[in-house]
Amino acid sequence: MPREDGLLVMRSSIFLGIAALGSVLPATAATYHVSPQPLPGIAVELQYRTIAEAARKVAAGDVVKIHNGTYREAVLIEAKGSAERPIRFEAAQAAHVVVTGADRLDDWRKEEAPAGENVYSTPWPHRFIAWSETGTHPADDYHRLIGRAEQVFINGYALLQVLSREKLGRGTFYVDHGAKRLFLQASNNAKLGGDQGGNQRVEASVRGTIWDVRGDHVHTRGLIFRYGATQAQSALARLGGRGDIIEDCSFEGSNADGATFGNEHQVARRCTFRDNGQDGFTGGAAHDLLVSDCLTRNNNTKNFDRGWGAGGCKIVMSRGVVIEGSQFLDNRGVGIWFDIGNEETTIRNCLIARNEDAGIFYEISYGLHAHDNVILENGLLSSAGAWGANGGIALSSSPRCVIERNLLVANKEGFQFREQPRRTPRIGRAAGQPEEWVWNHDETIQHNVLAWNRDAQAWGWWAAGDDRHRPRVRRSADPNRAGSAPETDIARPYRSAPDGGAPRDLSLESLALRLRGNVYDPEPGQGLFHWGPAWQDHRRFRGLDEVRDELGLEADSIVAQVEFADYHRRDLRVPADSPALRMQAYPRGEVPGVTLGTRPAP
Repeated sequence: MPREDGLLVMRSSIFLGIAALGSVLPATAATYHVSPQPLPGIAVELQYRTIAEAARKVAAGDVVKIHNGTYREAVLIEAKGSAERPIRFEAAQAAHVVVTGADRLDDWRKEEAPAGENVYSTPWPHRFIAWSETGTHPADDYHRLIGRAEQVFINGYALLQVLSREKLGRGTFYVDHGAKRLFLQASNNAKLGGDQGGNQRVEASVRGTIWDVRGDHVHTRGLIFRYGATQAQSALARLGGRGDIIEDCSFEGSNADGATFGNEHQVARRCTFRDNGQDGFTGGAAHDLLVSDCLTRNNNTKNFDRGWGAGGCKIVMSRGVVIEGSQFLDNRGVGIWFDIGNEETTIRNCLIARNEDAGIFYEISYGLHAHDNVILENGLLSSAGAWGANGGIALSSSPRCVIERNLLVANKEGFQFREQPRRTPRIGRAAGQPEEWVWNHDETIQHNVLAWNRDAQAWGWWAAGDDRHRPRVRRSADPNRAGSAPETDIARPYRSAPDGGAPRDLSLESLALRLRGNVYDPEPGQGLFHWGPAWQDHRRFRGLDEVRDELGLEADSIVAQVEFADYHRRDLRVPADSPALRMQAYPRGEVPGVTLGTRPAP
């Protein structure tokens, strides 16, 4: 009897142990499939016709495989994964998967038009009107269009929007909200619908954000996102969960932004952000965001106001962002823009080329480390308000930055300081806490190559109005000079107001600027080193000895000829005796899109 009781106790303990172990063992993950057509060989209960249906089903650890097709839907993902058991949405092997905000339009009515002109209309119940049409923004045609999110494509080519039926012509469309009809004419005057030869594919954007991730640790891979009717500063894809990852995806043809990042520890890897109306991607409170091996190209196709935010990317109020091994090319605005309250940013081993405004614009933020980048031909088509933000790298009222081992070549200007009285909120500040005054100080600009930049290799656009860019012993004796600004001062609109609490009595010594060990190579007729804004107290230095004597900057820097193997082919290898190598001013590691290293001896 005692032995039997002991056996019962042992059996009970084993049962309780197994039950407890079962409570921590991972549940079995499911793999779901999405396809417009039934998939043979896969259980019916694991198949869905839309991605949104699968998104409502998933739980931690599940995988959703999406098969060939164009998915005209908006997907909301609220389920949460974990670091150990993420939720995965991915294209099936070799599948071409497009998630689009556009629908096909086929119900066409031919409208009266001049002889030989083919104008059509179709029902249009949608209404995409932003705040700019409410009277709070200038009521001109430009801002009326910026406030609209309609898009129409014929065979994948975008039509231009006009604001009245009278302005309609070839390659344009017009939305009549009163009649609830969409009017258009193809750029090649093609026939549509039932007309003989009317075989054109017409699509119009009817959904805004089409990939809305709200759960943590959701991974998305291998999808193409396209054609969202997104309002200004909103995106095709919104990542809102902690630890969300996107890989091998493309974000293209949004009316506004391609993607936006809005939580901690998110990752974008091997993604493309291209041909979007405003920005390729944006971020806010995106702490520890990693952007790696991505391409951001030809964004701001709608010509949004560049002073507001338009171009490759714009990040705000984010700490610890890393952008690495990526390319920012041909964007119609700034390539990489960090604006307002960012902290401890790293940009490394990137190719940043042919952006119309600055390559990197770091504004009213803290602690940029930009190193080992290749930055070419930026700012050459800069907008009117881009003074001091139209070069390779521009630091605007942003302290404690380190800029080193970058090739800054053939930009409008190579490196820039831009300064006006500015303030910024801080990450984690309490409600009601005042913004903090911020300015350029404690900067290290060292061991960079600044060559062939059109207007100047380096330029300090100090427009704070207080002579802070001068050594104390060389400041003007005029007591009324500090704070004065001429009528041509184009920096005036950018100043923070009121100025109570702004820093006072600053001088070049107190700014603690360390410019040293750089290699300068201006072509004939190009500026070397400029100090002061173009409209006031502007000093052009002809040699670095003058810079050292008057400003105490550029210790150990040199002017020397820099040679590349074949610049036009982006073969940027240098001879073994190059001053760039001797001064340790040449990038370390690889940069996509260019060839780096030592050129073999002839």
